[in-house]
Amino acid sequence: MMNSEIRNLEPKAIWNKFADLNAVPRPSKKEERVIAFMKHFGENLGLETMVDDVGNVIIKKPASAGMEDTKPIVMQSHLDMVHQKNADTNFDFDSQGIDMYVDGDWVKAKGTTLGADNGLGVATIMAILESDSIVHPAIEALFTIDEETGMTGAMGLKGGLLKGEILLNLDTEEDDEIGVGCAGGIDVTATRSYAIEETPEFKAGFSITVRGLQGGHSGMQIHEGLGNANKIMNRVLFDGFENFGLRISEIDGGSLRNAIPRESKAKFVIDAVHEGTFISEMKEITKVIKAELKTMEPQLEILISKTETPESIMDLGVQEGLTRAIYAAHNGVYRMSADIPDLVETSNNIARVKVKDGEIKIGCLTRSSVESSKWDLANALRSVFELTGCEVKLSGDYPGWTPNMDSSILKVLDGLYEKMNGEKAHVAACHAGLECGILGTNYPDMEMISFGPNIKGAHSPDERAQISSVQKYWKFVLEILKEIPKR
Repeated sequence: MMNSEIRNLEPKAIWNKFADLNAVPRPSKKEERVIAFMKHFGENLGLETMVDDVGNVIIKKPASAGMEDTKPIVMQSHLDMVHQKNADTNFDFDSQGIDMYVDGDWVKAKGTTLGADNGLGVATIMAILESDSIVHPAIEALFTIDEETGMTGAMGLKGGLLKGEILLNLDTEEDDEIGVGCAGGIDVTATRSYAIEETPEFKAGFSITVRGLQGGHSGMQIHEGLGNANKIMNRVLFDGFENFGLRISEIDGGSLRNAIPRESKAKFVIDAVHEGTFISEMKEITKVIKAELKTMEPQLEILISKTETPESIMDLGVQEGLTRAIYAAHNGVYRMSADIPDLVETSNNIARVKVKDGEIKIGCLTRSSVESSKWDLANALRSVFELTGCEVKLSGDYPGWTPNMDSSILKVLDGLYEKMNGEKAHVAACHAGLECGILGTNYPDMEMISFGPNIKGAHSPDERAQISSVQKYWKFVLEILKEIPKR
């Protein structure tokens, strides 16, 4: 009933499998039902099926006749989907299947995420496993869990389980793109305590608010020249101290590590006698900063207003160290890739600055597609913060996927795409996370590539998959399977 129009779309092999999958609730962290569904699917086909220690499902299918001497492949997609709905949509993700409909050339869901990320990849692999007419090498289908909220499946996959020499990841969302690399990341967190001093006499209290910045993705948009509220705030406080002996009471800037900080607030005091000069100097410096950033941040506001005098301020020595450290700590692009034009290789985002009640906490996310370069920048940041007496913790480390421009599978996809579409594919790496990097740590010799059909608005109720693009992608998949290199 519900998704019958979806089942009639071409290629029926994919859309029917997608409809079957989308009838199963599959939120990240709650994948029990979809794991059981996939296990049953493999066993029903009489194929070797296993569930590993963390919940990944592996289904193996021997090569079709005449393909026995071809390199064995892994086809990989993740089982979980992001569950988001519009506020006015009445929907229970835990008990309902996704309600899909066709709108022109697009498949959408009614008021919820569609689950095409990465359900279309899963459906593709299911269609190939089920078929008795598709030509293919030996296949290990790898269905990972919890990609969206922790990469748990990829992290937990043990080495030695898979024998494939080439991995096809079906989680790219532009049909003219061939993915060859992504960034890994590490959290850098600096903390220290400081002595609180009572505010001396003859001080005037002020607050600063930095707001109106765009923010954005700290990987994909780090090179765009967007303003960082923590850096802007520090610049103003540093200048105020240099010229007027400004003393900080508290700072609260930024939010999540993977978001470029949009806002920051601070409270401080200066000598009351300098109040007038201070205000005019601050007007000048804010004007200069706004002019610097006007192209990307036309809405930037730096508001300085008089407040009640705070009761306490931070220790002077620690304040000096803190403002110098935030000034010196690298923010933005650290290195561009030498191998891929216009790709950011390594970057840092000073995401969070919190100074209050005798405690300092600074949170950064450092990213790189080259492992050694990631550690180089993490150590540079660590050094800056340790010089000012902070304790620095490096955590949440996940590896990048270093592009291999000479891989045999890239040559296959690049050549086939041009032959089938009359133009070159966009061979790209991205400055965000994909499972390939993590899978590559236990399978370092496996060649990897990522591709997929057009999906727009993933992770939101606006998510939609393009029907004509799925047709184009399916033809591409079938040709790739025929052209896998010989052993």
